[in-house]
Amino acid sequence: MPTEPLSKKRIVAAAIELIEREGADAVSMRRIAAELSVGVMSLYNHVPNKDALLSGVAQTVLGKVEFTDDPTAHWTERVRLQARAFRQLSRDYPRCTMLVLSRELHSDVGLIPIETALATLRGAGFDGPEAVKTLRVFIDFIVGALLREVGATPSFAPRHTERRAGPVDADLFPTVAELAPLLSGGDPDEEFDFGLELLVRAAAAHAKRAPGEPDALSEAAAPSPEQLT
Repeated sequence: MPTEPLSKKRIVAAAIELIEREGADAVSMRRIAAELSVGVMSLYNHVPNKDALLSGVAQTVLGKVEFTDDPTAHWTERVRLQARAFRQLSRDYPRCTMLVLSRELHSDVGLIPIETALATLRGAGFDGPEAVKTLRVFIDFIVGALLREVGATPSFAPRHTERRAGPVDADLFPTVAELAPLLSGGDPDEEFDFGLELLVRAAAAHAKRAPGEPDALSEAAAPSPEQLT
């Protein structure tokens, strides 16, 4: 069977496979050439440098997001579908998804999920600033959930307390000691759905406030006259 001609698509696919096996730090033009059994200089006919290759990986992976959007569904259900679509991408390509999140993509593919999400929120009645802020909150949650799953968990919110050198001192940290079994376990899918539902319900409650009603979120964030003196 003849070998498929070298192309940018084939080079990017090899990089994706390598990243998922060994991480982004393993990628180099020489390593990709070895993976494809070609001369390293032949890669430069299709990809100018490593940075362009990694951008190609990010764009390709992000382009695999499949939004099963239903325009007839309630906007809250559409938000759930969109969030879970991105989460599925992170499950299929966990290491490449981290690359997607760390790079600024200068292409239309990077705008597709943003356009879909913002249009959904605007259709739900959110004005421009509210739609953007709400989208960012959901993105922060999804990214945070992904970081926890891949083990990049902040030290103040451990998932695996059993990795400590010894047991938690119950006298100093009674609540942590009591809940240690829960902190060291948990179902990532269940926790994601729980957090997503909290955000959806909060966004729905915010959207339902009466026209002209003060924005409680903005009021809560605004300093009181006493705080300004």
